[in-house]
Amino acid sequence: MLKLQDSGLKWLWLTLLVISLDRFTKILVQTFLMPYQPVRVLPFFELTLAYNKGAAFSFLNYASGWQTWFFACLAFLVSSILLIWLRKISSKEKIFAIALTLIIGGALGNLWDRLQFGEVIDFLDVFYNNWHWPIFNIADSAICTGALLLSFKTFFSVERNE
Repeated sequence: MLKLQDSGLKWLWLTLLVISLDRFTKILVQTFLMPYQPVRVLPFFELTLAYNKGAAFSFLNYASGWQTWFFACLAFLVSSILLIWLRKISSKEKIFAIALTLIIGGALGNLWDRLQFGEVIDFLDVFYNNWHWPIFNIADSAICTGALLLSFKTFFSVERNE
């Protein structure tokens, strides 16, 4: 059994950083932006305060309300499983540990919104001409980055036979 300092839990500071950045940025945009009124930052990027009761890409955004609790429970369940997994891996498995902590941080950041507001606060709006990527937030970015790192590790890591 790994000692806690030797396990992937050593990387939980990254989860706390993601949650903190996510909360801070959401408080800022709620303070300074009006809902659904974009503020141009770059020719391809705006800050647009939006609310999403669904999941990624506004999936189930307009359902009757059950989805809020479904996604809240799902975030709690997934975060719990990933924490257990994180505890069982070595802290030396950096990419794997970082990927898991990013996903946990993102899931808990959005869970906070669901529990406090009943919906997730989004504000990062990337676009080209009339095409817009769905508006997202720091928590979503952490989840995607963590998933990409997991994919990278899974598909491109070379096993060492020692």
